[in-house]
Amino acid sequence: MKISLLNIVEDTTVDGPGFRTAVYCAGCVNQCPGCHNPQSWDIHQGKPVETTDILQQILSDEFADVTFTGGDPMYQAEGFAELARLIKENSHKTIWCYTGYLFENLRDAPGPAALLHYVDVLVDGRFVESLKDEDLLFRGSSNQRLIDVQASLKSGKTEILKYHPFLFEEE
Repeated sequence: MKISLLNIVEDTTVDGPGFRTAVYCAGCVNQCPGCHNPQSWDIHQGKPVETTDILQQILSDEFADVTFTGGDPMYQAEGFAELARLIKENSHKTIWCYTGYLFENLRDAPGPAALLHYVDVLVDGRFVESLKDEDLLFRGSSNQRLIDVQASLKSGKTEILKYHPFLFEEE
């Protein structure tokens, strides 16, 4: 399966805790005003890349965890679900995923739900320029949430995380 890919950035520290391999995809229908990556909105701006090729690049760095961003990975949820499954089957890497959609709207939708099955932390919600806050870690605006996806799927409630430098705590 292929993903419309813009770029892969290795050893980034801005897309989640620690060193991460960030997979930037093309395609986003949210088109939030003030988006830091508006060139990612058009799916055709990306290059179709096999998930197995992306996997090889991710696995080549044994220490970096993974972040799916874009664009919006939920726009290509099937491809990202396959990639996430392969990552989890071949490593112990954590997966963070950024989306403009709300977790509550994704968990029952077939494609996104399949992806959520493998995601550790979801940063959800549209970027809202008037709520932009430079002091937020790993989020652009204060309405966006850090969600412990696996705990949320297990409990049936949205489990919000509060980020601390070396651990997560429930609010």
